[in-house]
Amino acid sequence: MLPSETATKQGSLLDRLTETVLRRIAGHSSRRDVITRIGGAVAAAPAFMLLPVSRADAASAKPKAMTPFGSKAQAKDENACDYWRYCAIDGNLCTSCGGGVHSCPPGTAPSPTSWIGSCYNPQDGNSYMIAYRDCCGQDSCNEVTCLNTDGDQPSYRPMANNDIIWCFGTGTSEMYNCSTAAVIGKAS
Repeated sequence: MLPSETATKQGSLLDRLTETVLRRIAGHSSRRDVITRIGGAVAAAPAFMLLPVSRADAASAKPKAMTPFGSKAQAKDENACDYWRYCAIDGNLCTSCGGGVHSCPPGTAPSPTSWIGSCYNPQDGNSYMIAYRDCCGQDSCNEVTCLNTDGDQPSYRPMANNDIIWCFGTGTSEMYNCSTAAVIGKAS
């Protein structure tokens, strides 16, 4: 047998095998079924990106874009506006009014709601979710007033807007006194 005849027989064998497989598929499915399966695959393709994957490189990486506040933040003085937890605070610091970073001064009550921010801690190199809560019930102490706007959002996104006085619903006076900055957890 000549080499060209062998190639022709192999070619025809591959052709016959392909034809047999395609005829079997065509015999057991309709056009509508094929279109349904293709449509399902197209619709599911974006969800494939949401599957969990190993992010070892991402976990060890430093923050890519440092905010202006994050580049000058410090972790030593809780009474200074550049303290790392205060990246999105707007108001008087409770640390200078007789309270703490996460506790209200005596005679005031914490608001039941808060706004949030994500702040970079230069001491350990991690970012944390911070809940800013207003302390209400007494007149403003006005000792140290800060206006930091990292991640501040417009009023139609109230959970990240630091311009709202959050004293409604405290059961006491809605008079603003100061703001706290409690760490909720690590930001991912």
